[in-house]
Amino acid sequence: MAETAEIILDGQTYQLPVVEGTENEKALDINKLRDQTGYVTLDSGYKNTGATKSAITFLDGEEGILRYRGYPIEQLAEQSTFMEVAYLLIYGKLPSEQELTDFNSQIMRHTLVHEDVRKIFDGFPSGAHPMGVLSSLVSALTAFYPESLDPNQSQDEVNLNIKRLIAKISTLAAWSYKNSVGHPVNYPKNKLDYVSNFLHMMFAFPTEDYEVNPVVTNALNKLLILHADHEQNCSTSTVRMVGSANASLYSSVSAGICALWGPLHGGANQEVIEMLEAIQQDGGNTQKWVDKAKDPNDSFRLMGFGHRVYKNFDPRATIIKKAADEVLAALGLEDSPLLKIAKELEQAALTDEYFIKRKLYPNVDFYSGIIYKAIGIPTEMFTVMFAMGRLPGWIAQWKEMRENKEPIGRPRQIYVGEKERNYTPLNQRG
Repeated sequence: MAETAEIILDGQTYQLPVVEGTENEKALDINKLRDQTGYVTLDSGYKNTGATKSAITFLDGEEGILRYRGYPIEQLAEQSTFMEVAYLLIYGKLPSEQELTDFNSQIMRHTLVHEDVRKIFDGFPSGAHPMGVLSSLVSALTAFYPESLDPNQSQDEVNLNIKRLIAKISTLAAWSYKNSVGHPVNYPKNKLDYVSNFLHMMFAFPTEDYEVNPVVTNALNKLLILHADHEQNCSTSTVRMVGSANASLYSSVSAGICALWGPLHGGANQEVIEMLEAIQQDGGNTQKWVDKAKDPNDSFRLMGFGHRVYKNFDPRATIIKKAADEVLAALGLEDSPLLKIAKELEQAALTDEYFIKRKLYPNVDFYSGIIYKAIGIPTEMFTVMFAMGRLPGWIAQWKEMRENKEPIGRPRQIYVGEKERNYTPLNQRG
């Protein structure tokens, strides 16, 4: 017999089905609650609400577990590539060698963008924030591929739009950076792999050759994998919500980019670097700032420590710390003053009882900010990098929502405004 829970309202008992996930997560199914009782639930921020059943990503914050399609993030980061992980998330299985080759080649075939997109791009002011440019240009792709608006498009058409978006976002992201610094854009070189091609478009100049550093490529590949999906977060839920209205993939992802742009969601790694720079400008006394963080009367917080979901440790942080050390060594930056401050903060968090007791360990944002800074990516591009990494997860979530024929999202509310009142003409108001 199926497990149920009882709820008593106005003296009447109602049975609520209990839904159990493959990892023993349990939820109360309240789909019929309003119809049966007239009540709705109130859960500001949706912290206790499961809005969907998903087979993509499993996250256990208490145990520090993150898995994509059942595969531990540690194995994927060490052994896989960003393109293989993208395939895994979107299609639900690891590809064969031929499937991955075809996937890569089909994506690289679409890295160029329509020249009319360049005209839109050229209309942005020099210095425009790259996230504003990126979200606008991704949304504009719907105009160039109007067939994406058809909610009944075939699976082949859906797959084509998926590959187009993965291909073009790296070009648009790099061009957004070039626009912000007033440099001429670089066209993609499809002989390079996905990550190396992006680095070429970011950092190459027409006047000189650019050689991609394999250590940098490896670290960036890991970062993109670690950011590829993270269950039902703010931007992912935004993509699913917008997509539930049968909006195109481009429109849905553009909305996700805008959500990610919010500093409470995607801006943490940028805040890490800004904090390190502030400490450096103050004289570099790390202990002073550690003491400020421990002072209950001081509003200062150490950025990049602790996590809202992971109550023990962030499994991604352990992986990316090693990559950060490799990048700093390869680029000869071990003695950088900024990175020296970061190491001292890291040591304090790992040894100071105040941080240990509160489980305020360095998280993925702490180390990713250091890597981005080391390889020359400016702080205003950090969230763009996050968006590039998160794209396969957004696509997978949009695709799952579409294939499961989920209904349009329509949250309820508890109205706390004025009761009915009569309109008073303007000339009769006091």
